Formats: sequence, C-alpha cells, structure tokens
Amino acid sequence: MKILVTGVKGQLGYDVCKVLASRGIEHCGVDVADFDITDAAAVKRYLEGYGPDAVIHCAAWTNVDGAEDEANIAKVRAINAEGTRNIAEVCKALDCKMMYISTDYVFDGQGTEPWQPDCKDYKPLNVYGQTKLEGELAVSGLLEKYFIVRIAWVFGVNGKNFIKTMLNVGKNHDTVRVVCDQIGTPTYTPDLARLLCDMIVTDKYGYYHATNEGGYISWYDFTCEIYRQAGMDTKVVPVTTAEYGLSKAARPFNSRLDKSKLTEHGFERLPDWKDALSRFLEEVNQ
Repeated sequence: MKILVTGVKGQLGYDVCKVLASRGIEHCGVDVADFDITDAAAVKRYLEGYGPDAVIHCAAWTNVDGAEDEANIAKVRAINAEGTRNIAEVCKALDCKMMYISTDYVFDGQGTEPWQPDCKDYKPLNVYGQTKLEGELAVSGLLEKYFIVRIAWVFGVNGKNFIKTMLNVGKNHDTVRVVCDQIGTPTYTPDLARLLCDMIVTDKYGYYHATNEGGYISWYDFTCEIYRQAGMDTKVVPVTTAEYGLSKAARPFNSRLDKSKLTEHGFERLPDWKDALSRFLEEVNQ
C-alpha cells in the first residue's frame, strides 16, 4: 500500500509519517514547498505521478484568529476548501481512498451534549470552521471511499500548541487567566496518528470523532494539569470567554465529541489525555 501524507511539516502530518515508517508502510510526506494543494494542475500531476492507494490529508490553514483577517479569508478558503476539493477530485479519478482531518469547529458549540460524528447540524462560528466544513462537504460529495475525522485541541511536539504556550507564559508570569467555559478534550498527535494509520488500511469509511479519552474538561482544567505535571507553581485564574475577550474569532463553548463510533467499528480509542500530557512533557524535555 502506498500512502501520500499532506502537511508533513505540521504536528499531525509529522507523526503520521513516523507511524507509517514504523509499520513499514510505503509513504510519501509532502508540504506546501513541493505540493501546493491550491494549484489543481499541480495536485493532479503529483498524485498521478506518485499513484497512491490512499491520501491522508493533514495540511490546513489552522491559525483560527488569523483566518478572520479580511486579507487572509480568500487564502484560507483556497487551502482548506478548494485545496481539499482539488485532492478529492484526483482521488476520485484514481479510485484512491482519502482521509480528511477536520475539526469540532464545524459545529456552533451550543448545548452540553456531545456532538455525534454523523450530525449534519453545521453552524460554524468562524472562517476557519466554515472553510473546514466546505472541505468536508467536498470530500463527502465527491467520494465514496473517504474518512472524515474530526479532532479538537491538538498538541504534538512538532509545532506550536496550547501546552507550549502555557509553559512559556508560566515561566514569565506568576498568574495566568484561562478560559473556563469552553469544554472539550485534548488530542495528542502521536496517539491520533496511530489511530489514523489503523483506519486507513480498512474500508470502514465515514465520519468519525477522535480525541484522547479521560472525559471533558475546560482550558482552565487543562492548564492546571499542565502546571501540576510540569512542577510549576503558576497560579491559574478561571475566566469566562467574555471576560477573557482577546480572541478575534468566536470559539465554540461545547467541543464535546462523541467517540463511540470508533469502538463500534473496532478501532482502539486513544489513551487518557493526562497520560498523553505526561508523555508529551517527557518528550519535549528530552
């Protein structure tokens, strides 16, 4: 089996390629320098040349606040929506599987019930969520052999993330204010990469949700555990989203994702997020 992985320089694409290599699966990791997904002709040329059996599409514009800038909106849509469509169209022509990594931000984040993978009640609150939804619809509308995997609160060693930010802030401040009314679960990229590589070799297509286990928490809860495990005594003050008031893009309050479909289809779910955090801290400290 030959697998093409986009976004190899990002947190997730990097770890997907590591897992594929550890399993001896032939693969090729590409990033924007050698694979501009916004160029339909280049996508067609590259995919036809490589001839993959599957594409794991991790590349995306992920700067949520930056996506709100008027000057960036067209570029965000070109990457997240049109670029995804470009890949899906070639996958269809090649009869190739496609896995698209999406986000909890396709929902409006209202209520307290976990979102179901097959829920179609889409109401994104920001440009990032809207363009990721457009990517989802392109994949599901064009293909039959597709996986759409929604994730949330991603962290990994290869790139920027919330944990690294909090560790840096905690070193320079005695007190930090962290939002306590946005609820979800973190996702550690090595754990997610293992699951995606388990999935891609099957034909159990469709929509899935995947985050680490361990229940639903707030960013405040997450920060408290980060400092506890890191042995830092920085004080964490819980504030509401309205009190925090610094974000340009609206965020969903309810990012609870129901992952029972993974179990129903025989996939091993991700470990507890506290365990994942421990392994992450150990890796970044090495």
